[in-house]
Amino acid sequence: MTQPDPIAFINAVLRDPATGLPFELLPAEIAFLEYAFNLDETGRAIYPELTFSAPKKSGKTAFAAILTLTATLLYGGRNAEAICCANDLEQSQSRVFSAIKAIVLASPRLEARAKITKSEIVFPDVGASILAIASDAAGAAGANPVISVGDELWGFTTEASRRLWDELVPPPTRRAAWRLVTTYAGYSGESLLLEELYKAGTAQPQIGADLYAGEGRLTFWTHKPVAPWQDDRWLAQMRSSMRPNAFTRIIENRWVTSESAFIEMHLWDQCVDYGLQPLQADRNLQVFVGVDASLKRDSTAIVAVTSDGDRVRLVRHRTFQPSPDQPLDFEATIEAEIIDLCNSFSVQAVRYDPWQMASLAQRLVRRGGVPMEEFPQTTSNLTDSSSNLYELVKANNLQVYADEQLRTSISQAIAVETPRGWRIAKEKQKHKIDVVVALAMASLAAVKQEMMPGFGVFEHYRRASEAAITPPPVADTVRIVWPKDQLAPSHLEISSHGEIAGATYLVGVENGDSVFYLGQHHARVLLKSSFARHDLIAANLEIAASLEPIIEPAGVNINAMRDAIEAQRPIHPLDRGRMAREALRGYSPGATLRAVLQERGYR
Repeated sequence: MTQPDPIAFINAVLRDPATGLPFELLPAEIAFLEYAFNLDETGRAIYPELTFSAPKKSGKTAFAAILTLTATLLYGGRNAEAICCANDLEQSQSRVFSAIKAIVLASPRLEARAKITKSEIVFPDVGASILAIASDAAGAAGANPVISVGDELWGFTTEASRRLWDELVPPPTRRAAWRLVTTYAGYSGESLLLEELYKAGTAQPQIGADLYAGEGRLTFWTHKPVAPWQDDRWLAQMRSSMRPNAFTRIIENRWVTSESAFIEMHLWDQCVDYGLQPLQADRNLQVFVGVDASLKRDSTAIVAVTSDGDRVRLVRHRTFQPSPDQPLDFEATIEAEIIDLCNSFSVQAVRYDPWQMASLAQRLVRRGGVPMEEFPQTTSNLTDSSSNLYELVKANNLQVYADEQLRTSISQAIAVETPRGWRIAKEKQKHKIDVVVALAMASLAAVKQEMMPGFGVFEHYRRASEAAITPPPVADTVRIVWPKDQLAPSHLEISSHGEIAGATYLVGVENGDSVFYLGQHHARVLLKSSFARHDLIAANLEIAASLEPIIEPAGVNINAMRDAIEAQRPIHPLDRGRMAREALRGYSPGATLRAVLQERGYR
């Protein structure tokens, strides 16, 4: 029988949307076309199962669109039907269907004949249609397609997509019908459908360069670039910008396991600055914190980093190890460390997974305006943070101090890749990589988030200390030491020297403790009232002994006690402490006192 000429049809009818000219088929595509649509003497397809696999950016999607239009319009006859199915990673339309629409619109001989909707292209004169369906079997039930297309089949990983592929088997009622796959390699043991097709296809006799045929299958599977734009420069760029495992799978088109070393240790070692030491305190340094918490089994890690131009620098880190018998005390460990960081640095953000830390985060926000940011460990977040840390290390844009435990954790971290992204994980349960996860979270915050000039009471303290590094005591003020393991209360008013009588001044940090000047009334409330904290009294014994006690009413009504205490407070025209408190009501901790006062008309 006379065989139709698919290459002649493509040259005569189809146009490249990018140029408006006929397609320039690649040598590999021409070799595939010489066999793909061959028919036997009865008119049936010799190779109903077609697979074309090449590295990324080989033009596979456009080639699949060309093959679909050719099969539908040249071989399908009247009422031909084609189906383009999305893989598990797409929503409802495959990229192949979008490419088909673009070709139809660019080809004058097709555009005039076609009616195009969101998910269907119809050629009324011959009754042919091309339909886009989602990755579920229901959309393909009862179909009788001349060709079915699955693009990037490595992403067909669910049972639903497997049932869909089974529904799209070439129907025996059509003499010429095909099932087409265009893809690059997947993950061994995960991309099971594609792995079966690959093994069955490449087991057939080789009839050309990387081309195999037999038992109804035609398979092209190459590890080499097939397009002229995939030159040495492009390959070098891809190699430098991709993880080795990803380069092997996507560019070399080879099967890989989903697990590989997260970071090669020679890359980590080049980031180590042996002259760098963990920093204990710097009020002027803006830092970003990542927390990976565990209650009973894994270790808990808290990592602080700062941004230094294009680089991220490790400031300090701590780890805690709970056990099933001795769960971690979040208040004594995580909360205390975050408080210490906030009292020691200008903390811009504390990223955490709300799964374990929701209540602790709410408490820190209420007590001192700590800038807590939820960072759920979703696939998207884990991929972003893991990729960012990898790129920082690879480009030598991460600066860390020498720490053997941290280096061990990095060496034990692996990258687990899935069709939806990849994440940092550990190869063995006993390995501790929580510090790596926390470092990734903090580093992403430092890279993505602009430095915020001021957040909450901590930035107020810093600005006040800059305005008056060692201010002389205001009349009737006393020196108070605030322990480093406790947040200073957000209601304390901050000012420049002489601006607000009896106000609070931060004058420095001594052994990690903050040192303030407080007005007499504030000092008495903090140290002499019945609800004074024992840790504050212990840190300020001499001052506490010198202050007069506050007269409190009998009974246990705390509100009445506070009213009585406030009634003893001397009223002075320059005493704006109460006005400042009222001005701050309804404002977030990040609002600066000065801006609030100006807005409310206080000068």
